[in-house]
Amino acid sequence: MSGLTAPILMMLFANFLFALSDSAAKWVVLAGTPVVQIVFVRYFFHLGISSVQSGFLGLDWNAVGRNWKFLFLRSAALVLSTIANFIALRYLSLSVTASIMFCAPIIVCLISTLFLGETIGRWRWLAVYAGFAGVLLIVRPEGEFHPATLLSLAAATGLAIYALFTRKLSGDLRPHELQFFSGLLGTVGLAGIAVFVWEPVSFEILGLMLWTGFAAWLGHEFLTHAHNFASAAVLMPFFYSLLIFMTLLDIVIYHNVPDFMTILGALIIMLSGLTIWFREQKKSNKNWRLYN
Repeated sequence: MSGLTAPILMMLFANFLFALSDSAAKWVVLAGTPVVQIVFVRYFFHLGISSVQSGFLGLDWNAVGRNWKFLFLRSAALVLSTIANFIALRYLSLSVTASIMFCAPIIVCLISTLFLGETIGRWRWLAVYAGFAGVLLIVRPEGEFHPATLLSLAAATGLAIYALFTRKLSGDLRPHELQFFSGLLGTVGLAGIAVFVWEPVSFEILGLMLWTGFAAWLGHEFLTHAHNFASAAVLMPFFYSLLIFMTLLDIVIYHNVPDFMTILGALIIMLSGLTIWFREQKKSNKNWRLYN
C-alpha cells in the first residue's frame, strides 16, 4: 500500500462526513427548526468534544493571547458562513450549495490580491473569471435567480476568510486549539439569540442536530491528520470529492438530480480551483529553487 493511500482516504472520509453533516442540516432546516438553534447546537456539541480534547492536550494561552484577534475573526467567519449555508440549504439543493461553496479557493485568491497585496499572473486571473462564470451558470441555470444563492456566495466568502486566518494561525496554534475556539465563539455568540428562538424538537431532530456538530468536528479531525501525512499538493485534487458526495446524497435522500447547467458550472469551478492550486504550486516550487 502506498504511503499516500492513508492520507488520501482520510481526505475522502472527511469530505464524506462534511456531506453527511450538510445533508442532516438540510433535513432539520426543512423540518422547520430555526437555523440559529441548529447552528447553536452544532457548535455547542463541537465545543464539548473540543473541550475534552483540549483537556488532554492542553492549550497554549500565550499563543492564544498573541493571536486572540485573529482567532476571533477566524471563528466569526466560520460561524457566519455556517449560518448562511444552513439558510441557503432550505431553498437550494445540496449540489448547488456545494458547487458555489467551491468558489472559496477562488475568493481566497481574489482577497489575497486585492487586500493582501499578493500578485497573481494571467492564468490565475483567468481562473478567477472562469470560476465566477461557472457560478453564474449554476445560480441562473434556467434564467431564474433565487436570492438564496447570494447566501451561498456569502458562505463561500466566509469560508475563504476562515481559510486565510487558518493559514495565518496554523504556525502558532495547534489544530485542536483552533477547533476549541471555533466551538467556543459559536456557542457563546449564538446562545443569547438561540434562547429566544428555541423551539422544542423531537429526539430524531435533536439527534440530527447533534450529528451535524459531530460529523463536522470529526471531518476536521480527519482533514487535519490527512495534511499531517501528505502535502496540500497531493490532497488538493481530492478536495473536490465533496461535490460528488453531496450530489449523491442529494439524489438519494432528496431526489434532486442536478441539470446540465449546474454540472457544467460545477466542472468549471473545479477546473478554476485546480488551476489556481497548480499555479500556486508552480510559484512555490520556483521560489524554493531560487532560495535553496
